[in-house]
Amino acid sequence: MKVLLPVLVIFLLGCQIHDPKKNRIKPWTENPWYWQFNGEPVLLLGASSDDNLFQWPAEKLIPHLDSMKSVGANYVRNTMSDRQDRGFELYPFLKLENGKYDLEQWNDDYWSRFEFFLTETEKRDIIVQIEVWDRFDYSRNNWDPHPYNPENNINYSEEESSLSTKYPNHPGQNKQPFFFTTPKQRNNQVLLNYQKKVVEKMLSYSLKHNNVLYCIDNETAAEEEWAVYWAEFILGRAASEDKKVCVTEMWDSWNLKSEEHKRTFDHPERYLFCDVSQNNQKKGQVHWDNFQWVRNYISASPRPLNTVKTYGSDRYRFGSNQDGIDRFWRHIIGGAASARFHRPPAGLGLSELSMASVKTARDIEEIVKFWELQPDNSLLSNREEDEAYLASKPGETYVLFFTDGGEVGLNLAGFNYNFSLKWINIRTGEVHPEKVIKGGEIIQLQAPGNLEWVAVLSKI
Repeated sequence: MKVLLPVLVIFLLGCQIHDPKKNRIKPWTENPWYWQFNGEPVLLLGASSDDNLFQWPAEKLIPHLDSMKSVGANYVRNTMSDRQDRGFELYPFLKLENGKYDLEQWNDDYWSRFEFFLTETEKRDIIVQIEVWDRFDYSRNNWDPHPYNPENNINYSEEESSLSTKYPNHPGQNKQPFFFTTPKQRNNQVLLNYQKKVVEKMLSYSLKHNNVLYCIDNETAAEEEWAVYWAEFILGRAASEDKKVCVTEMWDSWNLKSEEHKRTFDHPERYLFCDVSQNNQKKGQVHWDNFQWVRNYISASPRPLNTVKTYGSDRYRFGSNQDGIDRFWRHIIGGAASARFHRPPAGLGLSELSMASVKTARDIEEIVKFWELQPDNSLLSNREEDEAYLASKPGETYVLFFTDGGEVGLNLAGFNYNFSLKWINIRTGEVHPEKVIKGGEIIQLQAPGNLEWVAVLSKI
């Protein structure tokens, strides 16, 4: 017995180390503005070139994940979308010889891709934020071939499902009955039963993995009852397996102060995090101010604030490359728990510019962790609107982001000792030679050039 005791102790310790409840992604117990994974705090940063990477064939997916991992990216968006954008996407249901789908039978290849994707991301400690429903799949040209379209399946008619074969309007108009099925809406049990089957099937894979977050929709304009139903469905299904997962909703409004967003802000008992990606439709000082408003609004129940899609690319209408980089950094400096560059052409995806930003953020983490800092522009003087943004641990470390060159004063009064100063060119990752700065007063900091720079000051 004496011989076996050390072995037993080692075994029990091993069980604790690999306890799924400890390892899963969840708000950090010591600072719930941020996430923890595998028992350690983590900042989620992403740069990927599609929103439904699980659909990618293995030979395309693996190099993409490895490229992300090489610069420290650990966060992907994954809509459970099946629209035929690239030609290799699959539907989740079995297609019969007559060309129609049977919603009672599965397309095994679709679900094998999903399982492979979850396994490969978890191997690399990459967090997956799933969006269960993507409204763009169920309208306009995407609806015409879709299995849920009554014209394309053997399971129900237009009359039985209350679905039409055409929905030409933009999904933001919320005309599609697909999103009104729940009991407190139109109680469409015929269609809801098939919706539940596919969500249950998804959960049968995703609940096995610790690296998954859940968002009900992509920028939805649906009724609140829709989100509540599916949030409670997912939470209940997880609880039935003695698991606790994190769920949120992504509302369509570009204004974070709207009543729409309060549907998640006001319910921490249901939504353990908030996705505020639509703030990335805003620019400049307003972009920063609105995000800080949310932090203040939910400060009594702090939770991770995720931004799973950061718009901005010279190739599209939602802002320039510079807007994309600036939005990403304003959120990181401002206290976001996650930031990810949106897919091309609306975002920078996995590109030289996005990879440089992620790597620069990880280099800064070698000096100071972002969760040790607080956003506070009040320490800056002679600052023009949208010129610079500050996160600091006063007297210890200061991280200052310049959007396009510039010069500001930084108040170091009361800290009469030396600080090291490092300038980093965000677009290239180039680090300028370190300088020593004397504290004790307001010091002037001028960016070495135009465009985006980060200054990191650390107590010596």
